[in-house]
Amino acid sequence: MLLITQRTLFLVFIMLNVVSVIIFPATHTSNPSVIPGFKTSTYYNEQILSFSIEPNINVEINAPSIQSFKPNKKVMLIFYATPNFNTIAQTIGKQMEPGDDWHYNIQNIGAQTRFLRNTIKSENIVVAYVATGEESWPWWKTRHSNPDSIIEHVVDTVKSIFSDYKVDVVLSGHSGGGSFVLGYINALNAIPKYVKRISFIDSDYDYDNTLHGDKIINWLKESDNHYLSVLAYDDRNVKYDGKNVVTPTGGTFYKSTLMEHKLSKAFNFETEEDSLFIRYIALNGRIKFFLKLNPDNLMWHTVQVEDNGFIQSIVSGTKHEGIDYAYWGPRAYNQYIQP
Repeated sequence: MLLITQRTLFLVFIMLNVVSVIIFPATHTSNPSVIPGFKTSTYYNEQILSFSIEPNINVEINAPSIQSFKPNKKVMLIFYATPNFNTIAQTIGKQMEPGDDWHYNIQNIGAQTRFLRNTIKSENIVVAYVATGEESWPWWKTRHSNPDSIIEHVVDTVKSIFSDYKVDVVLSGHSGGGSFVLGYINALNAIPKYVKRISFIDSDYDYDNTLHGDKIINWLKESDNHYLSVLAYDDRNVKYDGKNVVTPTGGTFYKSTLMEHKLSKAFNFETEEDSLFIRYIALNGRIKFFLKLNPDNLMWHTVQVEDNGFIQSIVSGTKHEGIDYAYWGPRAYNQYIQP
């Protein structure tokens, strides 16, 4: 492992598929808002850094602007694993123009992040988008040996960039991106205490009670600052081209209820149900499951993200939940979508 001291920071470049690590002297003492090695984006003056990690993993880190980044505040480092068949650029999103690929308009994590930065003033919100060249974390896992250890290395590598700051890690992702989150949990005997939040946005397809249940329970018990957010919809009878899109035990509705049943052995849950959702809530809101009812068997897979789902997944259980937005409501972030 590469050791990063308080006075140094690394930047990873890929050229001809070879990783070169360059050590830069830390400069934030002279200009505390500049993150060494990052460049300024044309969008909102955000600080960005892009690099690749073998085998075939792309990373783009998006941090607040030089004017907004406050080194005396914690860094909320959100790992957002891209969904199947989406690039990082499509995941970030953009204002749509004629002829644009529809994938640019279904997540808008960039805009939802800007909404969050405008809401949460106590932390520097940084998003590390992680994607594979195969555009599918589950597929990528089948093509490489020790994939979970590689995912652990990715998290450690990105986290070390912010070693001069106090960091809370958030593990998140949509669709196949949940395979990244669960892969990280697989790689460790216990979920680290610095992981503040785990969120699944219709993405817990790979969840397994034996592999993940006890680790999540122990992690939730370890600190009152640990949060779990699970968003899913009833996909059991949804069809595409006349065929069910998931198996009876393979969809996120089944896996989410499986997880809730496991956690209910350790925590007391309250159940709320209305015309939209079944909600399972425990630990004063630190654990929240939102399961979208689906009597018409419609495909709500991406809508869960689009309708403020990323915002909900980050503020669930906190004082910011429901402020200036509604989950499954109109987009609250339109003004922040980049050109």
